[in-house]
Amino acid sequence: MRPELPSLIEESIAEVRRAIPGFSVGPNARALRQCAETALTAFVAKVESPDADTAQRDEVLRGIGRSEAYAGHSMEDMRAAFRLGARIGLRRAKQVGRRYGLSPALLLAVADAIFAYVEELIAVSSEGYEEATAELSGGREAQRAKLLRELLTGAADRHDLPHRLGSLARLAAWPLPDEVTLVALSSRTPREAWPADVLLDPDDPQPYALVPGPFDAVHRAALAAGPKSARAAVGPTVRTGQAADSLRWARQILALTESGGLPDKPVTYCEDHLTTLWLLRDPALLAHIAARQLAPLTGLTATQRARLLETLDAWLATRGNAVQMAESLHLHPQTVRYRLRLLDAAFGGQLTDPDGRFSTELAVRGLALPPPEG
Repeated sequence: MRPELPSLIEESIAEVRRAIPGFSVGPNARALRQCAETALTAFVAKVESPDADTAQRDEVLRGIGRSEAYAGHSMEDMRAAFRLGARIGLRRAKQVGRRYGLSPALLLAVADAIFAYVEELIAVSSEGYEEATAELSGGREAQRAKLLRELLTGAADRHDLPHRLGSLARLAAWPLPDEVTLVALSSRTPREAWPADVLLDPDDPQPYALVPGPFDAVHRAALAAGPKSARAAVGPTVRTGQAADSLRWARQILALTESGGLPDKPVTYCEDHLTTLWLLRDPALLAHIAARQLAPLTGLTATQRARLLETLDAWLATRGNAVQMAESLHLHPQTVRYRLRLLDAAFGGQLTDPDGRFSTELAVRGLALPPPEG
């Protein structure tokens, strides 16, 4: 390959200039020569040694990508130039193959290597282009907000999502973690109140924060230092691709604390209320289960119904231990036993059947939740 390099470099430069006028004069013409020499020489070096260092090549390509962004150009001309170069290189490989009688299988392997290499060149130069675009469009915090929105709204089935997230993370100088924790906030928190690794979206009307990894002592301290009237709900720690789920659950728990469905505390952890989140998945179905399981109480007065529901809740919590129930209800054990007889008469075998008992407990827990909005 090495004897072919000088003439191949000149042929590539001439054809790219002819096909893409933007590379024919001025700084772009000089960049084209530098790019052709660097990329083709590095390709041969990788054929000779697949582990060859590409740092110098990558620095040149990123610099060219940055120059394109600063000049206000799109990446289209650069992509077209790289792909045209691939076709020129493949054409030369076929000529050399005929000259030396190389096998079709070997030429096919060379073709695959050329096109894979060109996509690598495009990816590296795109990094430089996007870095410069980031500087021109508002700096690191703007890029971090853009990355945050992509983490929460990017379609999981997009084949290019991992590459896009990786590219945005590099632009934002934010190492992409394996896990994240989302925090829903009742009021906006100043950027300086959070550790530098936290991502915030200043434009979202429902404030939230994304914490890389688990919610540790450093981040707990940041929340504790906020206004005393502020409330927060910390979502479960999830895989980075599930960030939207963690935020959704955190917002549901925050809404419950603000509506009185859960105790009013400065910070509430979703991990402590996973069953509640599950019950909230389908309020209409939960209401249907409650109506079915608690039907035996339908004919009672409101006071009688409230007393038996209170007793039923205690029965489920203590597994029917009358002494423990009396302590939790602040009643005489004899009173509790009387109520237990009423429960037994009302529900019969429903409370001794495992499935019936489980559904009844769901119904009782569901009654404690606030009705769905709207």
